[in-house]
Amino acid sequence: MSNLIVIGTQWGDEGKGKIVDLLSSKADTIVRFQGGHNAGHTLVVGDQVFKLSLLPSGVIREDKIAVIGNGVVLDPWKLLEEIEQLNSRGIKICSDRFLISENTPLILPFHKDLDLLREQKAGKEKIGTTGRGIGPAYEDKVGRRALRTGDLKDPNQVKRKLNIIKDHHDILRAGLGATDIDEEQLFDELMMVGKKINTFIKPVWKILNEQIKKNKNILFEGAQGSMLDIDFGTYPFVTSSSTIAAAAAIGSGVAHNKINTVLGITKAYTTRVGEGPMPTELTDSIGRYLSEEGNEKGTVTGRDRRCGWFDAPLVRRSCLLNGVTSLALTKIDVLDKLEKIKICVGYRIEKEEYTDFPVSTSLSNKLSPIYEEIDGWNTSTVGLEKIDQMPIKARAYIQRIEELSETKVSIISTGPERNQTILINDPFQL
Repeated sequence: MSNLIVIGTQWGDEGKGKIVDLLSSKADTIVRFQGGHNAGHTLVVGDQVFKLSLLPSGVIREDKIAVIGNGVVLDPWKLLEEIEQLNSRGIKICSDRFLISENTPLILPFHKDLDLLREQKAGKEKIGTTGRGIGPAYEDKVGRRALRTGDLKDPNQVKRKLNIIKDHHDILRAGLGATDIDEEQLFDELMMVGKKINTFIKPVWKILNEQIKKNKNILFEGAQGSMLDIDFGTYPFVTSSSTIAAAAAIGSGVAHNKINTVLGITKAYTTRVGEGPMPTELTDSIGRYLSEEGNEKGTVTGRDRRCGWFDAPLVRRSCLLNGVTSLALTKIDVLDKLEKIKICVGYRIEKEEYTDFPVSTSLSNKLSPIYEEIDGWNTSTVGLEKIDQMPIKARAYIQRIEELSETKVSIISTGPERNQTILINDPFQL
């Protein structure tokens, strides 16, 4: 038995979807343990492209069990939309291989309203959320008034909780110029939704622990990246959940000491969507090249990603926070045509130097990168499947990333498809 967490070590968009899909072949169950449909995964299988924002990446493998854990906030309408999309493409989602934890909080329409209204009011001070209601849904969770998936099986419980939530949100909505919630209409809609998803709702924590007793392999799939963590990310420009590896235990009901290894997904350069500090951001021709060559647009929002050089102190900090066992390096092929490549090895604020990415917002906003420059390799790495096929200078770049992040690379992605991968070591065996 080996249980593995896959997390992003940057600001998300590192290519977790492909790696999770690849590793799913060795897993019995794939668990999504945090976030909502604000994080997208693009999967390429042959000539088919799948774009998922809520269902676990492993769901397209029909011999696996896919799970949405209690750490997720779930938009049931979006869930049904994704299920229908996959069903229409011949991938049948049924209750024997797709489970939703019975204590998963729901995202309701007024959560999205509140998200958008707040961003509009904030103006230049906006966070840059996706406007999908993630933050407000987590607020209701910690405020102990959330409607949870298991509640959908009891109409009286839904009515009781909706009344509590309505009282809270109508006050907020009035302050933002919005009308009151139509409680009766929402109740009717939830009853219809419940009929469609109730068969998926199970005591996930119990089922996962039973699988562990049977020596099954479980793959825990994170969303976003470590630098968007609510505690250790670039606060307040972060998501509303904990994105680091420790959240896998809390967000699924599996004890932390039952999880063996952590694979950190790391892009060969740095990208970020939305507002907030990004020391290595490039707004010149190199930044535009990385954006175009890497097709850097958000899977969920379609927004352009900000691009920059690899930030080693940032990744090193993520590896420490997550207990990363090894790294999966993605999109190295995007750098193939560059004559010179830079790596951020530290920061400077005026005359003072920093070797670590600081937690303090007042400091992270002022960082200027300190760079090392190395030669590019000017040779295509697209589709390589063995490490000895990799150009010497590309291998030197990878080795430098290992040294600076203090973590070994076990997987190198050389393109979007499953077979465009170099497997140096099996993460399940580390």
